[in-house]
Amino acid sequence: MRKQLHFKGDGTFKIVQFTDTEFCEPCEEEARMSAMMRAILEAERPDLVVYTGDVIASNKSPDPVQAFRDAVAVPEELQIPWAAVFGNHDSEAPDFTREQLHKLQLVHKFCYAKPDPPGVHGSGNYVLELLDGHHLPAATLYFLDTGSYSPLVHHGVGYYDWIRRTQIDWYTRTSHQLTANHGGSPLPSLGFFHIPLPEYSDIWDFTICYGQKLERLICAPPLNTGFFAAMVEMGDIMGTFVGHDHGNDFWGTLHGIRLCYGRTTRNAYLNQPFATGARVIQLTEGQRSFDTWLHLEDGTIIRDQPKHMPEGRAPQISLS
Repeated sequence: MRKQLHFKGDGTFKIVQFTDTEFCEPCEEEARMSAMMRAILEAERPDLVVYTGDVIASNKSPDPVQAFRDAVAVPEELQIPWAAVFGNHDSEAPDFTREQLHKLQLVHKFCYAKPDPPGVHGSGNYVLELLDGHHLPAATLYFLDTGSYSPLVHHGVGYYDWIRRTQIDWYTRTSHQLTANHGGSPLPSLGFFHIPLPEYSDIWDFTICYGQKLERLICAPPLNTGFFAAMVEMGDIMGTFVGHDHGNDFWGTLHGIRLCYGRTTRNAYLNQPFATGARVIQLTEGQRSFDTWLHLEDGTIIRDQPKHMPEGRAPQISLS
């Protein structure tokens, strides 16, 4: 039977976002993280769990396959639908590819991810529809592979990878078809990927944001390939959710799209206290909006994150 996601009878659909879990091998820290994930899922009772990359630290793991199974064991045991995109650490191990990892997630009983569309760069690009009470599409979730590291280091372009042109073309084609199927009205949609877009730096510098930025830099790719512009043009994606920068959990709005970080599920690389947890997202059928809050390890729920005023000044645009 085809796996399909539905809004609940009360018209809501809840997602729990785990990010940067970096499972490697069994240890006390991973046991504690799994216990936290279980407690959050049992409290929130979501309709879907999304892992936004760095699910495992494959280069540190003696058995990356088992590490991935450990990472998704909690939603599997609780029989909660889940899906994942991958980050830069997921495929760093020799002879362990993102394609293998994507195929591995697809064999799990409660994984709702889909096979990759042909001719699209990366592994883990797919879209999930949320059906209403009449079994008709009422919202969509886009998942994109942001890759790992720049393929152009030898040409002087280093740092992290970026969403490629074939992925943007796939997104716009898919969005256009879904909009046409919906009578010309874009479906309320969300986007999930690992590495933040360059626009995440813009919202922190030039707009009001809510939440924390404990990382010195926002680790976006050095090239802007226009995915954000495509989202604005298509008019369906209301918000995006990323990980990658473990010390950031802020969100801000740019041109009508809320750019959100998750809350790191593993406190890796941070040299200061920062409680781990998850971001929770709730859609309501028929509404072009969503609610979101943080659920921390100690059970604390944070709905109102601290306000951050812009540190820079947006460039002035002359129309003359």
